[in-house]
Amino acid sequence: MTTASILPGSRITLNFAIRFTDGQEVDSTFDKEPAQFRLGDGNMLPGFEEFLLGLTVGDHDTFEVPPEKAFGQPNPQNVQDMKRKDFPVDMPVAPGLMVSFADAQGAELPGVISRVEGDWVSVDFNHPLAGRTLMFEVQILNVENGADA
Repeated sequence: MTTASILPGSRITLNFAIRFTDGQEVDSTFDKEPAQFRLGDGNMLPGFEEFLLGLTVGDHDTFEVPPEKAFGQPNPQNVQDMKRKDFPVDMPVAPGLMVSFADAQGAELPGVISRVEGDWVSVDFNHPLAGRTLMFEVQILNVENGADA
């Protein structure tokens, strides 16, 4: 283990938890294997990574991450109204139900049914955490820089 500070490109091992401001946990590694990644490799949102810069092994802190640095604000254009007949007949259609579609490239595009009115179903394709302020708790376990990384 080293006491190096986290810099761009550092290889980091850490425990983290993401929670809503009311304390409800969204994700955590504190009860699992720690996360390992290189800062800037795309495994973590840049808005979360910026809070890691300068931290060292042993640091344990919590940061408030506004929506703009996390998953952004919801985009009203990402809510699509679809005809009920476009869904499988045997599919229960109700608000809160997660549904999946294929985009133009065939990739999975998840959405959440937000409203059902008559023959119309509104599906919200915004990230489920869009618009939410999040609490980001980290415990730095190892930092490797330069030739060590």
